[in-house]
Amino acid sequence: MKVGIIGSGGREHAICSILFNSNKIDKIYCFPGNAGTSEIAENVEIDLENFQNIKKFILKNKIDFIIVGPEKPLVDGIVDFLEKNEIKVFGPNKLASQLEGSKIFTKKLCEKYNIPTAKFGIFINIESAKKFTENSNFPIVVKADNLASGKGVYICKDKKEAFIAIEEIFNGKFGKANNILIEEFLHGEEMSYFTIHDGKNFKNFGTAQDHKRVLEGDLGKNTGGMGAYSPSRLINEKLEKKIINNIIKPTIKGLSDLGINYKGFLYTGLMIVNNEPYLIEFNVRMGDPECQTILPRLKSDLIDILVSCCDEKLNKINIDWSDQKSLCIVLCAKGYPDVFQKNVEIKNLEQINLKKNEFLFHAGTLKRDKKIFSIGGRVLNFIAISENFYDAKVKITKNLEKLNWPGGFYRKDIGYKVID
Repeated sequence: MKVGIIGSGGREHAICSILFNSNKIDKIYCFPGNAGTSEIAENVEIDLENFQNIKKFILKNKIDFIIVGPEKPLVDGIVDFLEKNEIKVFGPNKLASQLEGSKIFTKKLCEKYNIPTAKFGIFINIESAKKFTENSNFPIVVKADNLASGKGVYICKDKKEAFIAIEEIFNGKFGKANNILIEEFLHGEEMSYFTIHDGKNFKNFGTAQDHKRVLEGDLGKNTGGMGAYSPSRLINEKLEKKIINNIIKPTIKGLSDLGINYKGFLYTGLMIVNNEPYLIEFNVRMGDPECQTILPRLKSDLIDILVSCCDEKLNKINIDWSDQKSLCIVLCAKGYPDVFQKNVEIKNLEQINLKKNEFLFHAGTLKRDKKIFSIGGRVLNFIAISENFYDAKVKITKNLEKLNWPGGFYRKDIGYKVID
């Protein structure tokens, strides 16, 4: 079987690496991939917004199965386009992808189907949004409605911060903004809960906790994710039942009532308050870096699971997981998430000799003239799985110290709530 993976981040390298171990796959193509995927797949430099060219390449090279990693192609409707051209593709269609493409769409769904979430208001201009904050109890959460690569969320502790957030969003920091969402702040702990869907059935696909803030102690600006660990320390049988019955099932019912069948990964971002789950957001794909953290614990063949979703046969597949703990630390370019330097060479990668249950997934990297350069804010993902989180972190730290890349930085406290 020939497989194509759309995307270039750590999530896509993780998917590529896990699929590479399957004896059912002969060749993998990555559109466009990164320096890491180039070692095990064929990278294809192609414009992800040009669906026609992607289709031509798929047909010319007789690629059997396409996996869409990032959110933007999904929200733009690549699944609909490929399916119309009889190309087998894993991921939700354009209508289903509104769950991530529009936070307001999701909030209205929550309202209609009594899905627990923070109280919210929707505002169409700077003036009305600012007026609302005048009488708000702080902190409050200000969100861009559209895609913002995980960075369009502001937790504002006073009116001044709220005004800055409102102005940045309406002034186009994350693209054209017709609306803005302002929510109450929920006091609790965040958790990521993953499911996989075939349009009729769904199954659990792991849990994780992500460290989104750039500074240690979960302080500073929001990022796409500085590290994660799996499974979540919060998950228990009672909580899981509440997540499924109060959030996942009503969401699928709501989509179904709109004539939408959900196929693909569903990331449910939660705030857990006294063992009660509240929906923060949905993502219509695996999270990043949660994907890099979760996939190494998967014992089943990933390609069988993904194909079964396209064939609406997920109920006939068993998904087996390792009981071990997984930790991921993201190495970022200095300056991230603000201005950071690109095209910085990453030396010493050959010094890292990965042992069993140790992984290195590339994100913002490029291979040029046999050298590897950083081209993104989040550059490399170091992962280890072990009997406990402490041992996993020790292994990762050794590899980070061996690399000793002067162009980057990482948080040294990833997993601090599960490591003594």
